[in-house]
Amino acid sequence: MKDLFIVAFICFTLFSCSKSTTSNNVTPTDCDLVTVVSAEEYTNAPSDYVKINKVEIEGNCLLINFSASGCSGDSWEVKLIDQEVILESFPPQRNLRLSMKNPESCEAYITKELSFDISNLQVGGDQVQLNIQEYEGGILYKY
Repeated sequence: MKDLFIVAFICFTLFSCSKSTTSNNVTPTDCDLVTVVSAEEYTNAPSDYVKINKVEIEGNCLLINFSASGCSGDSWEVKLIDQEVILESFPPQRNLRLSMKNPESCEAYITKELSFDISNLQVGGDQVQLNIQEYEGGILYKY
């Protein structure tokens, strides 16, 4: 009887354990958003007017300070999109654009700052030049 109890307990324990069927491939990041790498989105994503005021890199985050007209900026949909092309030069270069969908029609001029995880833009070597559409000069990402 004692052996039957032990076997039943072991079977119960084995069958009550379950493996998660969802995979969590998201890397934790301190950035607000992740950079999208997609030639299709680079071409077709919304392109409402946005002015890029300043960019800087902190670790693997690209901080972008930008402005646009609107009411509060709460409904803006903003993405940083990579063209999915690596330009072979020294250092290598990548083309990016800040996509903005702005449904707001107020006359206020709002300034925001968001950070984007750019670790997925790393290429061979230890640096890449990031050319951001509508921002003069680009920025060098060293990693």
